[in-house]
Amino acid sequence: MTAPTRAEAARVFARIGLLSFGGPAAQIALMHRELVETRPWLTERQYLNALSFCMLLPGPEAMQLATYAGWRLHGVAGGLVAGLLFVLPGAAVILALATLYAAFGQVPLIEAMFLGIKAAVVMIVIEALVRVSRRALKSRLAYGIAALAFVALFAVDAPFPFVIVVAAAIGAFAMAGEADAAVPLPKTRGTARTALTWLVIWLLPLGLLWLVAPGGLLAEVGLFFAKLAIVTFGGAYAVLAYMVQEVVGEFGWLTTGQMMDALGLAETTPGPLILVTEFVGFLAGYGQGGWGLGLLAALVTLWVTFAPCFLWIFLGAPYVEWIGAQPRLTGALSGITAAVVGVILNLSLWFALHVAFGMVDRVPLGPAALWWPDWQTLQPGAIVLGLLAAWLLLARHLDLLLTLVVMALAGIAWSLVF
Repeated sequence: MTAPTRAEAARVFARIGLLSFGGPAAQIALMHRELVETRPWLTERQYLNALSFCMLLPGPEAMQLATYAGWRLHGVAGGLVAGLLFVLPGAAVILALATLYAAFGQVPLIEAMFLGIKAAVVMIVIEALVRVSRRALKSRLAYGIAALAFVALFAVDAPFPFVIVVAAAIGAFAMAGEADAAVPLPKTRGTARTALTWLVIWLLPLGLLWLVAPGGLLAEVGLFFAKLAIVTFGGAYAVLAYMVQEVVGEFGWLTTGQMMDALGLAETTPGPLILVTEFVGFLAGYGQGGWGLGLLAALVTLWVTFAPCFLWIFLGAPYVEWIGAQPRLTGALSGITAAVVGVILNLSLWFALHVAFGMVDRVPLGPAALWWPDWQTLQPGAIVLGLLAAWLLLARHLDLLLTLVVMALAGIAWSLVF
């Protein structure tokens, strides 16, 4: 295996960051081609072990995989460069789009365009559901975990972190495989120092915000997204319903429509989909204090969302080979992955209802409470555009970016005709 220079590695990771469209599956495939196939910088086993480890972690697995690859090549400095280059291009684009959205988002033509994008988002989430379920549901137990996760979220309104913890516990004890005794536990020094250093880097700015303006918007935004960074198992789609529930229902920072617009825009940018949090942070700040507070809220959101990614990787990187050989941990991952199917199904139905109907309420049904639409508020345009998006994505398998452009134009055309 040939070790690259720091400059060579930086150029490749910059290329990955600029081309990382299409969500984690496409990003992981891109990194495999760049780091394993095209360049012999990682072996197949090293790459797969790292991928399994990153999938056990909260946060965007593709960004963390890039960080681990950089660490493997050039230590902490290499990991920082790789991780930042994966995130910063998309973060810059998201900030620009959020600024334009805040300025022009209420123009009727823009609203019509986003009707098409929202219809596409529903089908994008359904496509993710199909893709994840094929990989995750290999047994009756896995199907059962997925079903329980869906019922817990859609009907019982159970807390998302609770669902993930229960799924991991079931997987650890009921889905564990065989241990690989050939991989010993590594003896490393400095683990506690690494943990303390990155905890301070992550949480000290948040603590200062709380001291300067306790209960202020920036402190609230930082605290919420720091908490979100700990429970983002299963990717952005899995945690999105939880985020919407809090951002829209609890804090009132955004409307449901704005949240769906945010996801649609995040789908068009490179980098991890969880960058949608930056968009949310900007609009929350902009709504309460204009451009300046919006920019500060976006920066706070980025910091508390992605700083812990470096903490998890630099803390766990020396143990990757050993972790990949532990049956309990791999079983926990299988349980979480199965639950994510139910989580994304809940998100799919939630999105579909809010796009197709102008009004959706939570209706009590015995001990449960279901989302139920007001049928008089059915939006025919959303149904037609949703069918078009389904045909483009699920039948024609059109490129994601091209699909979003087509759907935006279709939304405008629908508004002009009808």
